[in-house]
Amino acid sequence: MVTCYLKYVVDPAKIADFEEYAKMWIPLVNRFGGQHNGYFLPSEGASNIALALFTFPSLAAYETYRNESFQDTQCQAAIKFAEDTGCIISYERSFFRPVFE
Repeated sequence: MVTCYLKYVVDPAKIADFEEYAKMWIPLVNRFGGQHNGYFLPSEGASNIALALFTFPSLAAYETYRNESFQDTQCQAAIKFAEDTGCIISYERSFFRPVFE
């Protein structure tokens, strides 16, 4: 199991646009075999940082999702929405594995 952690730098004036973008991706990740753990928007503290977490059974399953998502029209529409609105300034991606009892 691998969890993808995305840290976004967003335009604080375009949080509503970023939220709309986030809502596009949740069902897409789930449709491609992942489990979306949610987007987290600024509340207190930094007004320009947002997070997302989603899990795939393996890094290989994540890579399959990434490759297939580039060919998917709904994924392409979500990416275009972010580009057109300019709601995302930058992002970084990291991967983690969980530890359970």
